[in-house]
Amino acid sequence: MRQTGRQSRRPERRTPPTAAELAKVHERTLADAAARELVQPGLPEPGNPGLLEPRPEIGDSWARLRRLGLDPDTGAAAVHLGPAEIEHRRRASGLDAVMPVLRETLLQPSDQAPLILAIADAEGHVLWQEGERGLRRSADRIGFITGARWVEESVGTNGIAVALRVQRPMQVHSAEHYLRSHHSWTCVAAPVHDPGTGQLVGAINLSGPAHTIRPYLLQLTATAARLAETELRAHRMESLHHLRTLAAPLLARVAGPALVVDSAGWTAAAAGLPPPTRLRPPTGGWGSAAVHWVPGLGECVLEPVADGWLVRPVRSPEADGSGTVTAEHAEGARLRLDLRRPDRPELSVQGAAGGWSHAVSPRHAELLLLLATSREGSSAAQLAEALFGDPGRTVTVRAELSRLRRYLGGLLAHRPYRFAESVLVTVDGPEDPYSLLPSSSAPAVRRLRAGLAAGTVRLPGAAAPAPGSPVSPSSAPTSAVPAPPVPAPRAPADGPPGVQPPASSAANWASVGPQSSSSSSETSA
Repeated sequence: MRQTGRQSRRPERRTPPTAAELAKVHERTLADAAARELVQPGLPEPGNPGLLEPRPEIGDSWARLRRLGLDPDTGAAAVHLGPAEIEHRRRASGLDAVMPVLRETLLQPSDQAPLILAIADAEGHVLWQEGERGLRRSADRIGFITGARWVEESVGTNGIAVALRVQRPMQVHSAEHYLRSHHSWTCVAAPVHDPGTGQLVGAINLSGPAHTIRPYLLQLTATAARLAETELRAHRMESLHHLRTLAAPLLARVAGPALVVDSAGWTAAAAGLPPPTRLRPPTGGWGSAAVHWVPGLGECVLEPVADGWLVRPVRSPEADGSGTVTAEHAEGARLRLDLRRPDRPELSVQGAAGGWSHAVSPRHAELLLLLATSREGSSAAQLAEALFGDPGRTVTVRAELSRLRRYLGGLLAHRPYRFAESVLVTVDGPEDPYSLLPSSSAPAVRRLRAGLAAGTVRLPGAAAPAPGSPVSPSSAPTSAVPAPPVPAPRAPADGPPGVQPPASSAANWASVGPQSSSSSSETSA
């Protein structure tokens, strides 16, 4: 009898893979990659629909480490800090103040499964390592000790490095570790951000034998990271309250509108204008210059006061609109998106309205990168498909673009969303293509990383390679491949020579496409 109706699909797997299955995935993936490199180096990895594959974050990490040539049997030479440097980094991170509550929260009683609690700074240095004595001796044998730098380049895929890289809670179980010597371990880690600046300050990690790790530990570690951020926020609020007591009498003596902000830009007090929640200081700080162009306020005179700044607009932003970038200001403007530091993307603008630069949130960095690589523009549905794999999530996209327009103003056009034609856009990428927005798991960004690594695309503003010179991943022309995996960038009409002309908008977005970490509700781009 002929079957009618909807065909049955193979049920999705709901149980996590076992350690034995992960070991097979590990060996097969490394063997397949080695075979491809012998036949034709540089080819992107094809998918194997019928086989169990590593998770995207793990697969990306393995691909990066293979490209770096890290030996899965030996790793690389370890880097260790001295006692004085460890103490300095402990104080600089601010995490020393939250260690007591973390010990109480995370270290299990002796009759429970043994665990090691490790706290690392933003660069992966293990600043604290505590836990059951026998387990710590086992950790010593693989170099997991206080002062060690636990990064992928040295010790392969691991919980601390992956959590710092993607900036969200992560678990690396058994053979998901790149080094075979770590396959008997499971690590769960969660990043910690400074609630005042949004900067990454470190990671909280729990490690133990792979066969004893419980599923709830990932949620526990994530909760502990939020607890640490709450403690850090309480310390900042105490400092802000102290600054507020100093600011009130100071503002009473100032003629005209003014406000006092702390070193991170949070408003302590204001007079004569609606107080913004926060001003984002430039990446390099406000420094010694007397006048700065501040997004949202326009040109301002800044004076240091206590642990913050006295900010006085030169002209009222409500009177002439100096707080936004108008279409006239956009003429000849230069916009640079600096993605060379994986943990701190920066946006810089130079134009008739002046210049400014500051760090941007991971979500805004994704949007700016996608807009820069598709100069003809995209609809909200296309951007939603690119970021989330779901064209229906247009509300989130429009909200984020609305926040961006507060600062970019006339630099950012809409219907479709795009940068203004007269704006020269440049994107500075990292040397390692797999370090491009590592916190993003958007298919569009993942394809862009693969294209850069394979040498089939280049970022906007990257110079074309000289004739006869070897092609590198960061300089390969998009025209070298008939159907590039990501949209080809386009410079404005007066841009530098050698940049490839645009493909059609439909062709751009047919090959692009989900998600980043958190979006920021602060007044930031």
